[in-house]
Amino acid sequence: MESTNPNTLFAEYVKLIKQFKLPGIDASAVLESRRKDIEALAAANTTALAGMQSLGQKQMEILSDTMGRIQSLVAQRTTEAESKPAAGGAMKQALHRAFADMQELAETAYRAQADSFAVISKRVAENVEELKALVQPAR
Repeated sequence: MESTNPNTLFAEYVKLIKQFKLPGIDASAVLESRRKDIEALAAANTTALAGMQSLGQKQMEILSDTMGRIQSLVAQRTTEAESKPAAGGAMKQALHRAFADMQELAETAYRAQADSFAVISKRVAENVEELKALVQPAR
């Protein structure tokens, strides 16, 4: 196969399956099931990509925000003499914000993975039902 385009790959797969006539097997049902599998994988990949893009965007926002806060703290230190309690409070606040940001990143990554897993899990359940229907004798 010369191309890695999913549509071309599926077309090649269809040609291959249609060459073989097996008694008791509905080739069109098998092909439809595989098409759904490919669509589910594509949807899962799209969901995972969107999640990773969201995670990357959030990381950039956090980095930009953190750098802005650091820049602000450095500017304050150079323009005025800061008392030790105020410096400790700024450090504590910066740490709390960093932990909140890390938790938000973890939640974003979890959502992305859970959404992708849900797409695949749904298709696996559908596949099991389709196989059950194919295996049952015709009435």
